[in-house]
Amino acid sequence: MTTPAVRRVRVVGGGRAAGAFARALEAVGVVTAQLDGRSPEVAAAAEGVDLVLVCVSDGAVAEVAVRVRPDPAVVVAHVSGSLGLDVLAPHPRVAALHPLASLPSAEVGATVLRAGTTFAVAGDPLARAVVERLGGRAVEVADADRAAYHAAACIASNHTVALLGQVERVAASVGLPLAAFRALVEGSVTNAFELGPAAALTGPAARGDEATLDRHRAALDPSELAAYEAMVAEARRLAGTAS
Repeated sequence: MTTPAVRRVRVVGGGRAAGAFARALEAVGVVTAQLDGRSPEVAAAAEGVDLVLVCVSDGAVAEVAVRVRPDPAVVVAHVSGSLGLDVLAPHPRVAALHPLASLPSAEVGATVLRAGTTFAVAGDPLARAVVERLGGRAVEVADADRAAYHAAACIASNHTVALLGQVERVAASVGLPLAAFRALVEGSVTNAFELGPAAALTGPAARGDEATLDRHRAALDPSELAAYEAMVAEARRLAGTAS
């Protein structure tokens, strides 16, 4: 099957994701225009382009999509990880294109989107063509699976960052910076991907060392205990020693 051409894209949205996609697509030679999702010009967003890429918050996708006049020759796609294709009605050609990456700013995000990123796609083949143009890898995620897929993505990114926030707080209580734990974190993550999480797991929860766990509990500020206990339970579950 011939890969459809991606020549002209209109990015709808004014946030970090919209800016990142606009810059990334421009960098790979796609003629790109950006339009704020609240602009009255959204109605004409499909004119003169191959793709309208809706980069707004999940709650606004359907409202923005319905304001765009349908064109049977134009694909309308969103970049949400959790939403299905139904939110893009009434457009005849629809797609989803979600990057498995953090986009902290438009500038950084544009680089990330062109760094071999994995994208969860669905719908029209033009979504895969966009991924190919950006030098990424496309994986198909059906509508019925998108909420679970997005949950996994949030655990991988947001929960990991939140956990590092706890590391930072506890480390600060003994006068150490977060940076002191960087090699430990990076080594653990590398081991988890190379060996699998269960094989990479170490520590007192995995080996059933209750005395050490009790010393941790006694040393921690009470505000840190709920998260600590939750992760002890997860470590035991992973190690197959949950009680």
